[in-house]
Amino acid sequence: MAFATRQFVRAASSDAATAAAKKLLIKHVTIIGGGLMGAGIAQVAAASGHTVVLVDQSDEILKKSTKGIEESLKRVTKKKFADKPEAGDEFIKKTLKNLTTSTDAASVVHSTDLVIEAIVENLDVKNQLFKTLDKFAPEHTIFASNTSSLQITQMANATTRQDRFGGLHFFNPVPMMKLVEVIKTPMTSQKTFESLVAFSKAVGKSPVSCKDTPGFIVNRLLVPYMMEAVRLFERGDASKEDIDVAMKLGAGYPMGPFELLDYVGLDTSKYIIDGWHSLEPNNPLFAPSPLLNKLVEEKKLGKKTGEGFYKYK
Repeated sequence: MAFATRQFVRAASSDAATAAAKKLLIKHVTIIGGGLMGAGIAQVAAASGHTVVLVDQSDEILKKSTKGIEESLKRVTKKKFADKPEAGDEFIKKTLKNLTTSTDAASVVHSTDLVIEAIVENLDVKNQLFKTLDKFAPEHTIFASNTSSLQITQMANATTRQDRFGGLHFFNPVPMMKLVEVIKTPMTSQKTFESLVAFSKAVGKSPVSCKDTPGFIVNRLLVPYMMEAVRLFERGDASKEDIDVAMKLGAGYPMGPFELLDYVGLDTSKYIIDGWHSLEPNNPLFAPSPLLNKLVEEKKLGKKTGEGFYKYK
């Protein structure tokens, strides 16, 4: 029995080693989009020793992104190296050394292992980007989208590498939030999936797996919850203030649903729910809200415009 057990352990170890060998070791990462999400992903990737190229349309945008990354790194080091300021300075220097920028995506993907897209939430724009980069990236390169609401499968179909395509949904602010949703389409290979999981762990995140379903895990539960709060308010069943207090004190949430809607952006929330409604028009969870539509039409988009469900100074 002991012999059989040892044989089983050796076989299992061998299988694990084989699986590990099949994973792509991701060293070089290209991130398309220098906004908050793209810059945040670039920061954690560079900080974990990856060679990173951050791409956007202009040097002005990239300078702003780099400055934001430097400021974020300083905040990180104040906590991480509170008693060792010299080590903190070295950490920042080393991280920034791993990071370069470019305005020409096609010219920098020729030597990359992973392309992460973090641009505008527009399927046509994303598909055109992936279709173009597909022509220049090496055969082994994995493509991933950071989308929070669009179908990964539709993006993969714009390329010739459907098996090397998946979703990597980070959360804002990326340096602070530990979660990454790793999305596997019906065409994503096991090697690609395991490589994306390994990369997520390498940058210090906790990956969870999900199929290519609307909203994945977090937003599939969170967006209908926020929309139901709006409907509760629309019907006059409770005030938005009381709904927020109730969910914070009763459910232990750090923010109430209306506070969260304003933080996320009402236009973003409307875009997501409208997209899901078009896919499943008979699903009551995805029904549009007249009040949300009205606020967006009035450009009251939340904290970023100074007013949404609440007013901000």
